[in-house]
Amino acid sequence: MSIDQRPIDGATVPIDPANQVELLVVATNPGTAPVKVRSVRLSGVALALTFFAYDTTAPFEVPARGTVTRTFVLDLGDLAGQATGLLPSSVELLDAQRATLGEATTVADVRGSFWSVYGVFGLAMLVLTVLAWLTALLALARHRLAPNRWRRGLRFLPAGFGTGLVAVISLSVLRLVPPEPAIEIPVVLGAAAIAFLLGYLTPHPAPPATPAEDGSTVRLPVPSTREFPR
Repeated sequence: MSIDQRPIDGATVPIDPANQVELLVVATNPGTAPVKVRSVRLSGVALALTFFAYDTTAPFEVPARGTVTRTFVLDLGDLAGQATGLLPSSVELLDAQRATLGEATTVADVRGSFWSVYGVFGLAMLVLTVLAWLTALLALARHRLAPNRWRRGLRFLPAGFGTGLVAVISLSVLRLVPPEPAIEIPVVLGAAAIAFLLGYLTPHPAPPATPAEDGSTVRLPVPSTREFPR
């Protein structure tokens, strides 16, 4: 398969939504019965979410042990508002029941708008991540974290997840690294683990204090559980 005469297998294919895309499909049927193809789908996925999908209905039949070549012209004008940057993509051949007959994967370099759905999603994740860090650090500064280390670690965990997601999306939008599972999963889990460890290692919150009669602050001692003889 190819897009604008560029082979898509193991390559990064630029897609400009301002121009029509020529998709060349070569379908091979190794079976003993003919296969009917109903439509062709071009889709892009990141973080297990589908950010764009275009279906073109063009029925054709692939004879047994035969090969058929078809060319489709796709109008992807709406893609500018849906995605931008590097996205793992696929071209699928579908039958009448929408089942996948064959598939080729690639990485699409979408020349879309920063204010696309994908770009705004990344911006929203950045805002939520900053709020998560501010909330956790403010609780640390005010000595309001839980005394239990595991609970303190869990308090920092959402900020770590958010940091990993923002890193994955940023690398994709900047056209540096596509958000493929082999990359996004270690980055997100690694950032979450680091954040949890930071929360786990934070100092124990100071014990509550009460003002003395002269206005100074007195720390209350920890009650003893030791029993004295009567």
